[in-house]
Amino acid sequence: MAERPFGGKGLRTVADFVRFGASRFNEAGLCFAHGADNAVDEALALVLHALHLPAHPPLPAELFHARLTPGERRAVRALLRRRVEDRTPAAYLTGEAWFAGCRFEIDRRVLVPRSPIAEFIEEGFHPWIDGGRVRRILDLGTGSGCIAVACALAFPEARVDAVDASPGAIAVARCNVARLDLEGRVRVVESDLFEGLEREPGRPAGARYDLIVSNPPYVTDEELAGLAPEFRAEPALALAGGADGLDVVGRIVEEAPGWLAPEGVLVVEVGASPALRAALEARFSLPFVWLEPARGGEGVFLLREHDF
Repeated sequence: MAERPFGGKGLRTVADFVRFGASRFNEAGLCFAHGADNAVDEALALVLHALHLPAHPPLPAELFHARLTPGERRAVRALLRRRVEDRTPAAYLTGEAWFAGCRFEIDRRVLVPRSPIAEFIEEGFHPWIDGGRVRRILDLGTGSGCIAVACALAFPEARVDAVDASPGAIAVARCNVARLDLEGRVRVVESDLFEGLEREPGRPAGARYDLIVSNPPYVTDEELAGLAPEFRAEPALALAGGADGLDVVGRIVEEAPGWLAPEGVLVVEVGASPALRAALEARFSLPFVWLEPARGGEGVFLLREHDF
């Protein structure tokens, strides 16, 4: 039996397919949390990708009324169908995501970049850090390498170590570092948090970091079981934080003091859960500073070296 067409024959223009895609996405109850936060923007991103048109800068208004060729219509329908039927995040379908103004190549081996830490990187973590004195940065759980790369661009005098325990993530991060020509300043290391750093050749004995940044796994076991299909498409290793969400976060807070330089700063994302925040503050009697991103998002804390 022939596969039933996805969408009617009346769809002809870019605008037609964006409207159709958004309608189908809402009808199917899709989850939007991996780049776009609404059905229209997500449909637009997929339509443009299928047409080999850039999402940045925005498409000129007149092109929204351009009529698609038969081959283009088939390509767009196929991509929109996959988003609805497979519940695959759009970023995995396009193979790219944007973070802190940079484009990153991604796949299912890494989380889709979306951390609110991007905003603080763009601001140079002002006023918490003196950008002029930042020389060494550590990104724990680098995934695609997005935080490490963004930090390298924001602090051009700094060298960055990007670590991850997943060989797949390491491969993706190295690809992005090489693509952005940052291999001279960003070193990608396979390591379980701090564990492998001392063994790395070229690391000066006793060297510490002016800035340690992390978006670690913090989803509780209970939350993990109830995640939408889009989140379950991401690597569980990058999400699972244990019974209370603090399996990895707790290790970072415990071990970071031995790796922070004088006046160094630790910045960690732990999500929006009030329960996790309460559990963290109950476990550690530390003066957590909770940062408030202007562009939305929450659950990012900061600690200074002298706070420990």
